[in-house]
Amino acid sequence: FGRAGFDIGLLKITADGDAYKLAFDFKPLAALLAKQDSFKFDVTPYDMRVKPRQDGQWDVSADTSLKGSADFTGPQGPQHIDFSVSNNKFAGVYDPTLAAFVSVTGSMDAMSMKTREPKQEADVSSGAGTAMITSTKSANGGIDFTVAEKILNFAEVVKINDPERGLNFPVTLNAPEFSVQANGKGVRTKPLLDLLAFAVANENEAKLKANQAELKSHLLAALPVWERIDGTYAFKDFAMESPVGKWGAKQLDLASGMDGVSQNGKINYGIKASGLTIPRQLLPAWTAPLVPTDIDLNFGGANIDLDTMAKKAIEAFDLNKNPPLSEEFGKALVADFKAKNPKVVIGHSTVKSGDIEVAMEGEMTFPGGEKPDATVTVDVAGYDKIVDALKEGAKSDEQMAQAFPFALAVKGFGRTLPDGRLEWVINTKADGSVAVNGAMLKGPDEVQDDNSGQDVNSSDDGANGTDGSTGGDDSDGGDNGGAGAKLQP
Repeated sequence: FGRAGFDIGLLKITADGDAYKLAFDFKPLAALLAKQDSFKFDVTPYDMRVKPRQDGQWDVSADTSLKGSADFTGPQGPQHIDFSVSNNKFAGVYDPTLAAFVSVTGSMDAMSMKTREPKQEADVSSGAGTAMITSTKSANGGIDFTVAEKILNFAEVVKINDPERGLNFPVTLNAPEFSVQANGKGVRTKPLLDLLAFAVANENEAKLKANQAELKSHLLAALPVWERIDGTYAFKDFAMESPVGKWGAKQLDLASGMDGVSQNGKINYGIKASGLTIPRQLLPAWTAPLVPTDIDLNFGGANIDLDTMAKKAIEAFDLNKNPPLSEEFGKALVADFKAKNPKVVIGHSTVKSGDIEVAMEGEMTFPGGEKPDATVTVDVAGYDKIVDALKEGAKSDEQMAQAFPFALAVKGFGRTLPDGRLEWVINTKADGSVAVNGAMLKGPDEVQDDNSGQDVNSSDDGANGTDGSTGGDDSDGGDNGGAGAKLQP
């Protein structure tokens, strides 16, 4: 908080028997912000009790059953928020050497939040919830942590009223159970805390400029910030009701993960849903066999070099200049990043409907900076049933009548895997060429006369070699094994 937090009365520390009481009162901060930023809020005060242990750690406990409101002006105009958390308590053990809680347990009885904007209002509520956090010393520095949280009876009602766009309808979200699972490795808690302490001690601009060498030292010490963090939000019996009908999933998981600042980082996102339901009135009857019931979509990036960028930027910035980093430096930094050939990755993904399953995975790079090279493997079980559904749709839908011959042609380009699935390995090049299972469907785009022949030949070679398989190499098809080949980004 810095000295200012104590000076204005935001935090007061007093002895409480064999412990200390930290009293937080937000009224002084609210009064200060109301004068400076026209931001008004009111939050009930609360106390935290900390007690030193013989092992050097601290017992920490608090009742943070908060209730409050906030008023401010957003992009759409004035906004108002009311929130409350009832019987919200936690207890844990803090380790100063790790700058982290080694254990925390918490619980609450209920939570609610209401937001009001000119064109939208929302009401969010939940029932009882529990949370657990554990941390240990990481082998490579920092801490490893796990978080497990569960909340019952999650609900959200959003009412949209936008006359200018002709929108006036409610949307309701419900889930009897909502949970969070997260874990991290090598989080640099101590250097980050030291960096925060430095920022508080050097909040004056002139002092910060004078001590920027120390700032750079703290920034470098905090790298890579963390080695890896992954988390999943899970909704059980998720339902969304809107004017067009009810959408739902027996289980809906939203996952994400990210490496820290490294030379070969990865970032991943995933959406997984089972027992999907979609309003049938939105779709014609013939689409019933094609409506997904289960999806597992995975995508992200690889070969992401943030380490070089961060270290070069830290070394080069100068707070005594405006801007601290030149435009030329920024352009060079971006060029260096692209030169490391970062990838867009489609992880193994599936969409299922009965006996039909479509699987896909692949990757995309930008060797020239603009147009991509891409390799995508698609395989399908039950392709004949897809064709049958399109054939039925062609009887009443003119667009499906036009698409039906295309579906038959696509089947002709596929190759049959040992398990009966059809597979297409699609290669596209930055030169515009496209090959499927090693067969060239489209040659390179026109190029300058002095090297057009060379480009055509090199593109053809690349199409046959990039994916490690050609149309005539049955062994490669067998190695793919169906259900989507496991590419190694």
